[in-house]
Amino acid sequence: MSEADPDIDASKAPLLDHLIELRRRLLWSFAALAVAFAVCLYFARDIFAVLVHPLLVAGQSKLIYTQIFEAFFVELKVAFFSAIMLAFPVIANQLWLFIAPGLYKKEKRAALPFLFATPVLFTMGACLAYFVAIPLALHFLLGANFQGMVGGVQQEALPAVGNYLTFVMQFLFGFGLSFLLPVLLMLLEAAGIVTRSQLVASRRYAIVGAFGIAMVLTPPDIGSMLLLAVPLCILYELTLIATWFTERSRRKIAEPA
Repeated sequence: MSEADPDIDASKAPLLDHLIELRRRLLWSFAALAVAFAVCLYFARDIFAVLVHPLLVAGQSKLIYTQIFEAFFVELKVAFFSAIMLAFPVIANQLWLFIAPGLYKKEKRAALPFLFATPVLFTMGACLAYFVAIPLALHFLLGANFQGMVGGVQQEALPAVGNYLTFVMQFLFGFGLSFLLPVLLMLLEAAGIVTRSQLVASRRYAIVGAFGIAMVLTPPDIGSMLLLAVPLCILYELTLIATWFTERSRRKIAEPA
């Protein structure tokens, strides 16, 4: 029998080490998510009470469920969504520990601001949705225009717990993810996929896109749409300013001493 090629064995060893490291980071992430889910499931009703507060402010004091397991599954969904947010710092840290050893010192310094900015921007978007957009949308959708007598039939709003949770989560995650636009654009610019001049030239398309995203993620009222579209346009402009500084910094580094 011929001896094994040592070069092939050596090339397999780093790959195996990476897979073992990936497995370890995934296990820590799933463990953090499982612990967070158990905690959030215990407090699921308290968390849901926070989520229904805008509904109370809008004057609606009753939620119904029309399927036997609907209320139970709503508690599971509340616990799962809450667990994702609660475990995100641990998951992000495990992701960073996996990719950081393969980065140069300069690349680590460049990536760390994005790692910290992501939860901050997501939280800002979710807070805007919870404190402003959701109450405004509920006042519009549950207003007098949609209730009362219609053709001799009494029309009354009786939201179901499952539908209301979907409605709230759509707002929270929609606004939160939309607020990550600067992170995405700056990563694309740092990777050389787009340049600042291209972003400036695409400003009008970005504005149209912001209103398109707002139209999809918000109810059909102008107030809710503007509450998402205007911040997105502002964030786009702030991204242009930030990329101006990063481009200037790279030019200084590239210039010979």
